[in-house]
Amino acid sequence: MLRVSVVIPVRDDAVHLRRCLDALAVQSLLADEVIVVDNGSRDDSAAVAQAAGTIVLTERVRGIARASARGYDRASGDVLVRLDADSVPPPEWIADALRLLDDPEVVAVTGPGCPHDGSPVVGRVWDAVYMRPYFALMWAALGRPPLFGSAMAIRRDTWLAVRSRTHRLDPEVHDDVDLSMQLDPAWRVVADPALTVQVSARPLSGLGSAVLRTRRAFHTFRVNGRRANPVRRWARRARVAVRRRAVSGLWRSR
Repeated sequence: MLRVSVVIPVRDDAVHLRRCLDALAVQSLLADEVIVVDNGSRDDSAAVAQAAGTIVLTERVRGIARASARGYDRASGDVLVRLDADSVPPPEWIADALRLLDDPEVVAVTGPGCPHDGSPVVGRVWDAVYMRPYFALMWAALGRPPLFGSAMAIRRDTWLAVRSRTHRLDPEVHDDVDLSMQLDPAWRVVADPALTVQVSARPLSGLGSAVLRTRRAFHTFRVNGRRANPVRRWARRARVAVRRRAVSGLWRSR
């Protein structure tokens, strides 16, 4: 059985964090360790994490990419699950993630988020203007599904292969988009609705939030340079697909 480490970066989000940890405590398949990385909180986020029996790390330098990477580096599991403090995974979430990772060609799995606060109208707006566009646009840019930081799991070996390329010291990058770009376009990432988690509707809190997220998305593409070029990524994926078909045809002909 694969060992599972859950990594949760947090900053001043004790109320949501408590709900997230409660959801992890009732998973049908419990994580082997839960690591909460406190990114300079001024509330009682660290105390909430300690009370829940998690491993608490302190990362005083602000930046979610830095905090997440600190957790991944400390984790000992074969699979690294990344949730946000406001993520509320359903009881089968970890089990479903491991089921999808049973395929040895799958290096990472991810799912969407749906808001647990707000009206049904907020839910429909969320899906129409945030979640669906994120997956569609990023899929087109990356040549495969993107990782969504609120609901993702990646093999530890995959993290070790790409961690030196991540921009963990840049507080302006989207850490999930940045990590997505480090994965080879030919590697298999699975996006599955079974991995949907409830999240806060804060991304729709106002124009300022939308502008900030958009600016950081463009910044993440910019700092990744050639690695973020969609034409190069799709070409790489096509070359590998042709090579695999050729090898497969060779074996069938023997």
